[in-house]
Amino acid sequence: MSEILLRVGTTYIPVSNVELSSEWYVNKLGAELSYKDEDKAILNFANQSIFLVKSKENQSSNFYDIHGEERFSLTFEVNGLSALETIHKDFIGKQIRVGEIENRGHSGRNFVFFDLNGNKFDVWSELSPIFKEKYIISK
Repeated sequence: MSEILLRVGTTYIPVSNVELSSEWYVNKLGAELSYKDEDKAILNFANQSIFLVKSKENQSSNFYDIHGEERFSLTFEVNGLSALETIHKDFIGKQIRVGEIENRGHSGRNFVFFDLNGNKFDVWSELSPIFKEKYIISK
């Protein structure tokens, strides 16, 4: 097989209320709303398409690891520690539920945040080298 998977194009996130959730993502995270009906909203941000899909109550994209710790399924990247600290402060100012900035024993730092539905996401202070090269981002 000579073809390979090139990128993740779309991420699906369960939500209980499409209207409220899409407003939250637009107002709190700066997402661009490109489509909405009563069952789903399509948002563009972080260089991909995010579908907010109306789901049953108490659904989330989170899962529990072997040690019983709740985990996230998606990590957003920012360009450096300063950017991470700025976004962390901005999220707190927007009353987004966030965790502390952490040192997890690898390069960079991280923090987690949650949307209205309890979906847990991660933010990492390191951009992937391929993304930096492709988009010519310098520190």
